[in-house]
This record gives sequence, structure tokens and C-alpha cells, in this order.
Amino acid sequence: MPTDTVLRELLVRQLDAWLPAALHRARRATLALAYAGTDAGGADAALRVVGEHADRLRGFRLTVLVLAEGDETLPARLGAVESTLPAEVAVHVVPGDPARLPVALKAAGAAGAPLLTLAHGAAPTPALLAAARSGRPADLLLVTAPDAPLRPALDAAGFPLVTEVDLLTAPTPPGSAGDEGLRLAFATGSDRSLQAFKDALWAADGPTGVRYRDPADPQGRAVDIGPEADPGPLGRELLAELARGPRTVTELRRFALTSTVYRAADANRAVADLLDAGAVARDPEHGKLGGDVLISAVRPGGPAA
Repeated sequence: MPTDTVLRELLVRQLDAWLPAALHRARRATLALAYAGTDAGGADAALRVVGEHADRLRGFRLTVLVLAEGDETLPARLGAVESTLPAEVAVHVVPGDPARLPVALKAAGAAGAPLLTLAHGAAPTPALLAAARSGRPADLLLVTAPDAPLRPALDAAGFPLVTEVDLLTAPTPPGSAGDEGLRLAFATGSDRSLQAFKDALWAADGPTGVRYRDPADPQGRAVDIGPEADPGPLGRELLAELARGPRTVTELRRFALTSTVYRAADANRAVADLLDAGAVARDPEHGKLGGDVLISAVRPGGPAA
């Protein structure tokens, strides 16, 4: 599926940002990749990223767990890549679906050290989320069908920062219902990890026909993938937030980062568009749109709310 191509690139980009940070803060770390009845091709790409950091792994211990079922070629494929990795990397292929992740992580001694988990096609059960949360720090990429919000379960599991995005494919033929795609959630306790994920999200070189949809967008409009994100949906989300009361630009940037699919920097462009449209007002009225500028919604035919 085209969405799997985007997911593979997101995993690679996130791993490329996560691994140097893990190397800096600990002497061991765990990368867990769990797939439920899906193509585990992302595991090959992940191991190649690890290989690109081989010269920095001396004195470090990286455990890579790959949980998958129904792919008899996977051990051989991963073995070919593993043979190029340094001795500091231990790769374990575990038959089974993501439901076995808690047992596999416990056996690997993943708790208490950096842990990056991908759970593809997994039900967000309390046991699975608790296991993924056991790392210090813990980052989780959770992929499911786009039929239910993931944020409540991730909040309950203790992840301080959560973002969700729907990956949609274009209808074929045009005019048909199309493929509803996948829902992806990223959960972490680190602002830096969240920002890295947002950067990867909008930098992804996705195949033609794959678009994003922010589950928090009141209109649910799909947008194209690209470095210059369409600020329209974010503007609607900022207006909904401003309906609760005025916010500074800094607060709106924080809202964009932590409560939408967008980056903090995208909030500045969205606020500028809202100001041009007369949908919001600013205080002070003139000058640079700095972090302490107060933004208020404008009531139709009336003053700022």
C-alpha cells in the first residue's frame, strides 16, 4: 500500500533522530518493531539506518526486536542486513503479533533505558502501552485503522505528548469512496522527539495519492504532504482554541505542536493568514508577531472576543 511507503520513511527518519540521542544519554537502548499481519519491510530499512551509525556504537548495546508473523522470508532478509552490523547490535526475530510485545520487551530488559517502539496493526491495550512506556525515555509509533481516537488511551498510559494523523489514499477510480488508509499516533515524553516527528511528517517524500488528515480538524479536510504545510486546517483549529479565550502566539505555537498534526512554526503562518482575513485581532496591533503578542478571535460584526 502507498501508506506503507510513507510509514517506512517516517520510521527511518524518526530512528535517524532517535538513535544519536539514545547514544548520548545511555549505554544501552532498545528498538522494538512489531507487525500484525502486515509487511515488515520497514524492519529492513530500520536495520540499515542502524548500520549508518555503526561507527558511533562502540561501548553501546542496542537490542533490536522484530515481532512478525506469516513472513517466512523475514529472518533471512534481516540476517543479510544484520551480518553487516557491529557486534554491539543484537537482532532478535520473534514470531507472533504485537500482543507479545510486553513479554518480549521484558525479556530484553528494555525498561529504564531509551526505547523506540513501532506497533503496526496493534490494538492499543493497556498491557502493550505500559510495555512501550517502560523505556526511559519512551517513544511510540502506533498504527491502526482510522476508526477510533488513540489519544485517550495514550494519555491514560502516561505519555505526556501525543499527536495523531490519518494517512489517506486517493480514491481509485476518481469519484469512488477511496481507501480510508491508516491512523498513526506518535507518543513521547520529549518535546525534542515530538518536534523531530513533526519535521519527519512534513518532510516525508510520499507517493502520489497519499495525503494527511488531522483528526482534530473540525472539517476533516485532507492536505498534501510537503514541507510547506497548508495552514488552512490549522487556522480552523486555532480559531476553535481561541473561542475559549485569547492566547499569546507562544501559546498557539505550543497548541499546534502538542494538539494538532502541525509544527509550532506553522502556527505563525496560520495566525498571519487569520489576521489578513480579519478573523482574529492582535494586541499590540502593530510590530513583529512575537511570542508575547496576544491573539483574540473576532466575532462576526463585532469586536474581538
